[in-house]
Formats: sequence, C-alpha cells, structure tokens
Amino acid sequence: MFSSLLSGGGDGTIAIHDVHNTSGTPQFTYPSVSKIGHGNRNCHKYAVTTVQWYPVDTGLFLSSSVDKSLRVWDANSLAAAGRFEFGGSVYSHHMCPVATSHCLVAVGVAESKQVHLVDLKSGSKAHTLLGHRKSIMAVQWSSRDEFLLATAGKDGIIRFWDIRSAKSCLMLLDQHNGDTTAGPHSVSTAHSGSVNGLCFLPDGLHLLSFGTDSELRLWDTQTGRNRLVNYGRIFNKKQNNIKFSVSDEGLASVAFVPSDGNIEVYDIFNGSRVGILRGHYNQVNCCTFDVQLHELYSGANDRNILIWVPDSETVRGYEEFLNSSRQGVGQRRTNFTSRIGGMADAWSSDED
Repeated sequence: MFSSLLSGGGDGTIAIHDVHNTSGTPQFTYPSVSKIGHGNRNCHKYAVTTVQWYPVDTGLFLSSSVDKSLRVWDANSLAAAGRFEFGGSVYSHHMCPVATSHCLVAVGVAESKQVHLVDLKSGSKAHTLLGHRKSIMAVQWSSRDEFLLATAGKDGIIRFWDIRSAKSCLMLLDQHNGDTTAGPHSVSTAHSGSVNGLCFLPDGLHLLSFGTDSELRLWDTQTGRNRLVNYGRIFNKKQNNIKFSVSDEGLASVAFVPSDGNIEVYDIFNGSRVGILRGHYNQVNCCTFDVQLHELYSGANDRNILIWVPDSETVRGYEEFLNSSRQGVGQRRTNFTSRIGGMADAWSSDED
C-alpha cells in the first residue's frame, strides 16, 4: 500500500511523502520519497501556497505560489506538464472534487483582485470572475455541485458563483443576515476583516469560513444564511490563506482549525470546543483530514508535518471518540497522538 502526502515549502520546494506506517507503532518518521527542489528548473521561485492532487488521477498534481504561477506536475517524472502565469501572487487554487463535465481550476490572484478559471483540457484561462474589491485569499469548489464556487478576500466578502451563468455571481454572504442596523460591517460582508479560509462540508449543504476577525462561521449554502453558531474567538491574524479541515462522513461533525501554534477542534453544529491538539513549535498554517485513513495532517512554520491519529492504545473506535466529544466537554482528555513526518519525536494533545 502506498499513500502519498504532498507538501509545499516556504522556499518553493515540493515534497512527496509515503505516509503508510509499516512500523506497527504510532510514533514513526516518514520518508520523503521524491522532491522538486531548486535543482529542477521548473521549481517555484518563492513560497508554495497550495498543493493538490488531481482529483481523478494521482499521476498529476498542481501547485501554486506567490511567484504568480500555477503549475501542473507529472507525479512520476516530476516534470512540469503545464504552467500558467498571473498578474499577482496566487494564495489559493482548487479543483472541484466532484466535477464530471469540466476540468477547471479556480485560481485566486491577490493583486489583481480576480479569480481565474483555468481549463486543463484546453490549457488556457477559460474565464475571469470579477467583483472582489481587494486581494483574493481563498477559493473553494462545492463538494456537492460541480458548478458552484465560493471565493473570499481581504474585502471581508464571500461570493457564490454559478460558472454556467452569464451573471455568474449568485449571492454575497451576509454575516448579519440582512440586519442593516448591525453596524459598519452590516452591508453584505461575511467577516469584519479578511476572509482567508473556506471549507465546504462533505455533503455540500454547509460552508465554513474563517476570518482575521478571529471568527469561524457556518453558512447554509442553499439560502446563504449565517447559521449563527458561536465558536468563540479563534486566533487568526495570518495575512495569507489558511487551510482548515472537517470530518463529517459517518463521524461526528468536527472542524480542525489552526490557531497560532495549535489546532483547535470544534463541534460544527453546536460550536463547542472539544479539544486542542498541541505539538507544533510555531504558527500552524494548514491541516487536512483523510476520511479513509482517519488521520489528520498538519503543517507549520516549524518546518514539521505532524500526522495525528486516534490513540491506538484504547479500545474505543474513532467514531466513538468523536461522538463522545459531545458529552461532558471538559471531563476528559482528547484522545489523539501525533507522529512527525520530518523528525523522530511524538506528542500528545490535551484539553485546556
């Protein structure tokens, strides 16, 4: 069995790790099986902001960078299969995981305030979405509807787009649900600051957003209404994209949200914090959850990748662990251990 993890570095390099644990113990250091370094003439010049496997073929992957480019790579030869240049830093790109009728990559460009749709079939920029007043910080395709795209930026606005429509923009999300007496940010802003994180739940019926106002918000994707779930303050002062993740397939619905040097775990629908994962030495930039392996991967400015797994010493299954988080919060320790991809060390997590 070969399970591959993509990672992008602040120096422009990209690494592929084999994350299949053959040791039989939770603590394990994972090797880098291949790397696109500065010896590769197609290596990014500056920090890599997003990496993603091609959804239907792990023989390809994509990367974007503040060097103003999106690149398509052959995973076997590590040769560049395509390259697209833009008029500004690319903080976020995304391919739709459920698309069957298009191969579009949504690319958020900072300085130009534009979202470009790149067609990998034709190898061209197919369309440009205009409307944001400041830099684009996050783009995310729906996990339910292949034509629905969410974008967010430093203007505090989240837009829904139907790429089939001439008008394209379906709606702007309003944190106050139309209440015009709510204050200076009452007119169609999703957050009172930059929005630098977006994540659709697996069923596509809800969207989570994260902003530099240190607020996490849950939205109904059918109506565009703020569900007004109170998660409390979650520290977020990042000036670029932040990647967070959710688990919602047969398990309790939880969100894993980077906050400074930790990852905070929240019940999505009642807003309670059910755990804190501690292990990184510095700002956590991203995390992603693997539903099949029941593992969480996180990357930080300490140059470590941590892989979080349910504590193998307990007899409770992972689903039981997550569901128990809704009962008696604060009466238990979160039952995760971590293993490091780059250093031989291990940490455990605990509740505040």
